[in-house]
Amino acid sequence: MPDIKAIQSEMRDSKIDGWLFYDHHHRDPIAANILGVGRNGMATRRWFYFIPAKGEPRKLVHRIEQGALDGLDGKKLVYSGWEELHKNLPKLLAGSKTIAMQYSPENNIPYIGLVDAGTIELLRKFKKKIVSSANLVQKFEASWSHEQAQGHFEAGRIVDRITREAFARAAEFVKEGKPLTEDQLQQWIVDEFHARGLTSAEPPIVAVQPNNGNPHYAPVAGSSRPIRAGDLLLLDIWAKREIAGSVYYDITWVGYLGNRVPDSYAKIFRIVREARDNAVKFIQEAVAKRREIHGWEVDRVARKTIEKAGYGKYFVHRTGHSIGQEVHGNGANMDGLETRDDRKIVPHTCFSIEPGIYLPEFGIRSEVNVYVDEKEARVTGAVQEEILPLLV
Repeated sequence: MPDIKAIQSEMRDSKIDGWLFYDHHHRDPIAANILGVGRNGMATRRWFYFIPAKGEPRKLVHRIEQGALDGLDGKKLVYSGWEELHKNLPKLLAGSKTIAMQYSPENNIPYIGLVDAGTIELLRKFKKKIVSSANLVQKFEASWSHEQAQGHFEAGRIVDRITREAFARAAEFVKEGKPLTEDQLQQWIVDEFHARGLTSAEPPIVAVQPNNGNPHYAPVAGSSRPIRAGDLLLLDIWAKREIAGSVYYDITWVGYLGNRVPDSYAKIFRIVREARDNAVKFIQEAVAKRREIHGWEVDRVARKTIEKAGYGKYFVHRTGHSIGQEVHGNGANMDGLETRDDRKIVPHTCFSIEPGIYLPEFGIRSEVNVYVDEKEARVTGAVQEEILPLLV
């Protein structure tokens, strides 16, 4: 059940008259998470759930799916035909003008822009002002509970261990002259997840050069590259506990299949590391001083570091993403490139810091997770300081 009183208090502080949740065919996972309605029941007809800034919530459901929102408090309105839907929507929203929805102006934050344009047009026809629920979502969906935070730390310890073991496995195969491909190491990591109580919606990235020059390279069985001596090996690994409500841990490390890391690799790693550390320091100082900062500002700090070194055009993605029950969560992203994410960084949220430089010959990324509470921001796992020489 959502915390109605807390939501209402936040809306009053934000001068919002109500928050309208709407779904059809499970298009809005944010609504499912916040309201706790799940995603397994039928949703073949449109439903609406309205939380006003003051007063009792109200719901509007179709007659043949009247039980869709029975687990939620509030007076129920029903409809069958579209004319009845249009007649009841103004009743549902009575007394309100400014309404928050999962909407993003100009789709600047596509993770929030889940309501279709036609529904927005219909509500505007009823003289309603629709505003983004982005900041409400960050507080009531992207913020972690104590149990979720502890689960993240636990998953992180296991993922860090698996990462070290994956590098060791690659080194062992190379030393012994045994064949090992990117996808084979990827599958070994997935098997380790299952053996240790972790899960992931997608498999990790395992990439040697030049494939690690592609930020979202995906090994394919039968056509991925062999891992050999002299290779730069990038592992991007994310997982969470196999427990309902768990949140992800997501890191990227790089190792070199040799006993001395080439200067060309070490130089790029140092630039990426400096960008990572500058971004983390910026966040930590702001939180310690209780200074308000936004996602795009963090991105700017990391991006300026790489631009100053002359590699700005090779940093082709945002600095970091929100982390939640999905590896790409619904809180503020550290993004001033793909979007200008002006959401505030708020307590009890977590996000990645993962600058990278992607050259035609090879790519390097270094990724850590940062968790913020009321007093401090901290990196939640091990931090890579140099490329790991794996054949020592």
